[in-house]
Amino acid sequence: MVGHVRAVDDVNLYLNDGETLAIVGESGSGKTTLGRMIVRAIEPIRGQVLLRINDAEWTDLVQLHGEDLRAARRHFHMIFQDPYSSLDPRMTVLDIVKEPLIYNKLASGSEARDRVVETLKLVGLSDNQMGHYPHAFSGGQRQRIGIARSLICRPKLIVCDEAVSALDVSVQAQILNLLKDLQEQLGLSYLFIAHDIAVVEFIAHRVSVMYVGKMVELAETHELFSQPRHPYTEALLSAVPIPEPNRTRSRIILQGEVANPANPPSGCYFHPRCPYATDQCKQETPQWREISPEHFVACHHADRLVLKGMV
Repeated sequence: MVGHVRAVDDVNLYLNDGETLAIVGESGSGKTTLGRMIVRAIEPIRGQVLLRINDAEWTDLVQLHGEDLRAARRHFHMIFQDPYSSLDPRMTVLDIVKEPLIYNKLASGSEARDRVVETLKLVGLSDNQMGHYPHAFSGGQRQRIGIARSLICRPKLIVCDEAVSALDVSVQAQILNLLKDLQEQLGLSYLFIAHDIAVVEFIAHRVSVMYVGKMVELAETHELFSQPRHPYTEALLSAVPIPEPNRTRSRIILQGEVANPANPPSGCYFHPRCPYATDQCKQETPQWREISPEHFVACHHADRLVLKGMV
């Protein structure tokens, strides 16, 4: 139906304990919508979001409401893209980081303050800074405050929505290293939404590629970067600059525009821009399939195409 937008359509993925799964794709591909639906910031129309809480049975977050949803929220949090607009400028660092503890009724008074001090130290901030307001900090420090707020309840899952894209390159490296250290210390699982392929290569264990609300490829990071099986993935990887002046990479310039999700093309959504498209691509929707162990793709011709990777 024209005008009916499926921002996220038939997405199926899993995330292991202590793992980072990156979601990449062009603007408008549905990455942020997917992340916000998982943490129930956007209500999904249908589907399941299963989370194992306290090593118990799987809990479908989509089915939770009221107090049940409130109780589950301590187990998943989100780090936002803009470290300034995501912090209340009228609240001190102590109040910002403490707020999830109060909301979830996990601690109060001196106990809450002690947990804030402990968490700030984890992210590289001092308890002497607790009385300051967000405007007194740099962008990197503000993002550390946002990370501390996400960690204070010791969740199992953190959704990082472009968590370093608003920061300077040198600060990005510091925050990425911090996220990796915290993952190792606390056993965190990250759903890492990004458009910077170099960042994804550094932090992710596996990578999922999205196009117009659909997943088109999913694989272990090194395999996807070295042996992409979907033409869209190949085009994304070709745009990554090589940090060596004597080496060049042939850039694939996709023709046309990203498909309109309100009126997507028939068959494969990518076929109007795909250099390998055939009549089958125009008429039939490709099935999501496992083409090799733990490597999934939605492309009719993935078995015969020889695509270029980064390695």
